[in-house]
Amino acid sequence: MKKRLCIIGSGVAGLHLAYALRNDFNITVIERKSPDQIRRGRIMSTQVHFGPTRNRETRFNMPKWGEHPLIKSIHITIGNQKLFVGKLQEPALSVDQRLYYSHSIKDLIEKGVSFRLEKVDKESVEVLIDEFDLVIDCTGKNGSLLPFSTEEDLSLFKTPQRKCIVGYFTGIKADTPLGVGVTVLPGLGEMFEIPAVTEHGPATIMFVMAIPNSDLDVFKGIKSAKEFTLKMRSTAQQFFPEIYNRIDGKNFALCDENSFLQTALTPIIRKPYLMVKNKLVVGCGDSVFLNDPITGQGCNLSSYCAEQLYETLMEYKNSNWDVETGESYWNRTKQYVKEVTEWTNAMTKPLPEHVVQLLLQGAQDQVKANEIAEWFANPTKAYEAFISTTTIH
Repeated sequence: MKKRLCIIGSGVAGLHLAYALRNDFNITVIERKSPDQIRRGRIMSTQVHFGPTRNRETRFNMPKWGEHPLIKSIHITIGNQKLFVGKLQEPALSVDQRLYYSHSIKDLIEKGVSFRLEKVDKESVEVLIDEFDLVIDCTGKNGSLLPFSTEEDLSLFKTPQRKCIVGYFTGIKADTPLGVGVTVLPGLGEMFEIPAVTEHGPATIMFVMAIPNSDLDVFKGIKSAKEFTLKMRSTAQQFFPEIYNRIDGKNFALCDENSFLQTALTPIIRKPYLMVKNKLVVGCGDSVFLNDPITGQGCNLSSYCAEQLYETLMEYKNSNWDVETGESYWNRTKQYVKEVTEWTNAMTKPLPEHVVQLLLQGAQDQVKANEIAEWFANPTKAYEAFISTTTIH
């Protein structure tokens, strides 16, 4: 008889696990919103599926997204100086989460995965622990349902390091070659410009990461789509002139009334397992491995850890799942989580001088530019670059 697994949450971690595990276990996914509510609702954040994540999606037979233009490069700008365009080894893709999640949920239901529409809180989760052989907390960036212990050496901050301001827009001429634009304004924050797939067609994500209380932190109190659009346009004009020059004033608009978001989060890393009532419970994705979005690794880290949890559960498929199973999962993920987290934490601070020199080299050397672009697809390379002459604490 197949073991019964409960996945709480249907973000990247929950969906990747459901696809990976569905043939070997009896899977139930619990989500508080229906696919149609997700599709019609507010954007939750944004994500870029880099090559390794797209390979995992292929491995687990997840839905394809058709013949959409793929992201093949990373554009790096410091201040108002564009340094270089680095080529990615494998193309990336960004899909509006509302479309990605709702489509994947419907596909899983057609493939026989059970979905329950309910809200789980810290009291009701204990009932689920009794009901299932394993509960997996994939509830996302709002924090875990269970008291997974904090990894203090990787959880440096007590407050958010950035205000995250996100809008999906039409009416922006795409940069060429098609790629993710990364603009760093020292002392103010960053802008990611991301070509995305939405149900309305191609769009451009404008993702401002403002240092709290800096001159870039100008979206406070904005509630309506119209106000948000006007403020994003004026912000681009003031701080990101190259992007502003590609805006078509007549057609610049949000894709829909719900395609904007303001949020702030405090990064925190937790040990992703514990025993409750003598049963193993695990966490996966942002619920236990929450990084600042500044390096764009939320989706990719969640996908990576889902694959490692899948490998662990398959290894222990015929055993009792206990502390040893949980420790095996943590050991599989710990080094990668450390590398992503330490690189991300370093990026929230002023860039180290040796990294500035690397970026300047990229402006003169296409091979170096391509290596730097690959940091986003392979954070181990970024970690190695950042700690090559300094130790990040």
